[in-house]
Parts: sequence; structure tokens; C-alpha cells
Amino acid sequence: MTHTLKAPGALITYDIREPSAPSTETPLMLIGSPMDASGFATLAGHFTDRQVITYDPRGTGRSTRTDPAPESTPEQHADDVRRVIEASGGGPVDLFASSGGAVNALALVAAHPGLVRTLVAHEPPTVRLLPEGADAVAAVQGIRALYERSGLGPAMVKFIQIVSMKGPVPPGFADEPGPDPAGFGLPAEDDGARDDVLLGQNLVTCCLYEPDVAALSAASTRIVLAVGAESTDEVAHRGGRAVAALLGREPVVFPSNHSGFLGGEYGQHGDPVPFAAELRRVLADARE
Repeated sequence: MTHTLKAPGALITYDIREPSAPSTETPLMLIGSPMDASGFATLAGHFTDRQVITYDPRGTGRSTRTDPAPESTPEQHADDVRRVIEASGGGPVDLFASSGGAVNALALVAAHPGLVRTLVAHEPPTVRLLPEGADAVAAVQGIRALYERSGLGPAMVKFIQIVSMKGPVPPGFADEPGPDPAGFGLPAEDDGARDDVLLGQNLVTCCLYEPDVAALSAASTRIVLAVGAESTDEVAHRGGRAVAALLGREPVVFPSNHSGFLGGEYGQHGDPVPFAAELRRVLADARE
């Protein structure tokens, strides 16, 4: 069932899938950013034994923004998730959060740990925490500046480059010419729009977020950092390992890659069956 709620500067749309039979399992919320609820259809289908909650982050999918600010922060997204959890029964929930959603989930648990029993934070792209943090931060800021100068196509190909890069982000990455956007099915011409939800609204605030280590360490929430078996040395994989190290724990290696839970959404295929099985195992461990 689909619902909406008002948040400061946004109207948030969320979905609740009820279990196929009466259940005592903790509800499971699945979030990304800027990925919306449509990206979790396959993964949700593996958890029909419990209530599953998904939502569209502000500015994506069915959730609209009235906030005039050019960017949204992880703290804003976290507050939206808080509102969805409270409207869906009050929690606590188990929370699987991927990519930018993992960043937002870390902000949520730092502020409201009582709402989340177990957080599985899958590959948060926390570039400040990387060994080459200054170069990685400059690269992210440079991609955003390129977007402002030249539009979607040139900036998106540089984003694709950095997220798929193996190893450290080199100095001056954003200043190096990128591939032809047309080779990626992207427009080479600038249409003048600057409203892209990734490059405009979320890129900088998400990637430059620094987790509140003290608050997370003190939280009642069980926090699990997850990384992909096939994404080793990529920025988001290394970001997940960096957060795990700050919290003094080992990350859990999940099957596939950054998109491992996808089963055809956006034309991408991970390995969703073993991915879902590993998520189920990790959540079950919280009961032991």
C-alpha cells in the first residue's frame, strides 16, 4: 500500500508491503539515495515473511521537493526516513541501506538509534575517509563544478568513471578530460537544466558526509557495514571498509557488487538470490 507524508520542504511517498502470513519478524526497511523504491522490487520479493517498507527520497520518484535549497543533506534525508518509520508503526525496524542511502542511514542511527534494531550499511561512498581523502573530495567537488559549467553528460561520465575506478582517486581527476558522453548514451549538448537529483541535489553532501563516530559507537543499534565481493578497491567499497574501521569492526562481504541486489531494475543485474540470503543471515544473527 502506498502512502504520503509531509516533511519540511518535501512530500514523501512510501510503500508498505505486508507479509504473506501473520509474522513476528521485525519490519525491514530498504533505502537508497538517489535510488527510489522501484530499485528494491526484487530484494523486497525475497522477504515476504515480514513487513517491508520502501520510500522515494525527497526529489526522486514520487516524492517532491518544495525546499528551494539547491542541495539536500544526509540529515534531511535521515529525518524523512525517521518520519516514514514512525508513520509505519513506530519501529524499531531492520534497515538495509545502500550507497547514498547508507550514508543517510548512518545519520539516522546517530540521531535516532532507538528506531533501528539492525542497520546493514552497504557501501557508503564516504570519500573523506579514504586514504587519499583530499584528492577524492576535490574530485567530487570538481564533478559538481563540471555539472554547473557543462551540464549532465560531461559530469555524469566523470561520475561513472570515479565510481567504477579501482584504487585511489588520483590528484586532478576532475580536471582530466572525460570520455564522450554519447558513448554512454548521454547527451553531449548542455540543455541548461541543473536539477539532476544525483549531480545537483545529493552528490557533494552525500559523498563528503563524515559519520558521527561517537554517536554511532554509543548507539543501541547493531551496525553492520557491508561491501561487495566484486567491487573491491572501488570508492564505495573502500568507503564501507573505512567506516567499519572507524567503528572497530570488520565489514561483511556480500555477493556481487555495488548493485548486487538488483534483479533487472534499471537494466542492471546483480546476484539478488545469494545477496538476499546473506542479508537474511545477517539480520538473523541479531537475534542470537
